[in-house]
Amino acid sequence: MSPPSSSGGGPTVTPNRVLIALCLVVPFVAMLWVGSYDSVEPTLIGVPFFYWYQMLWVPLSTALTAVAYVLLRREKAARKRQEEGEVQ
Repeated sequence: MSPPSSSGGGPTVTPNRVLIALCLVVPFVAMLWVGSYDSVEPTLIGVPFFYWYQMLWVPLSTALTAVAYVLLRREKAARKRQEEGEVQ
């Protein structure tokens, strides 16, 4: 794997990459900040908030990871098309 060239490579930090990073960091912050969900109330079908909040983040994390994956794939495809356009 060759190192990236300094000319024509585009910016390393793009708005798309910032959005990808946010999609991946938000679940970690939500789970590590225990004080935000360290309570019994409100209950949902008899389940304390502490438990159902954590279980809610399982599908949310999956969705955010899928969004990050799709955004990354689109960015890579766009860069590949751009590189192919420059070569021709």
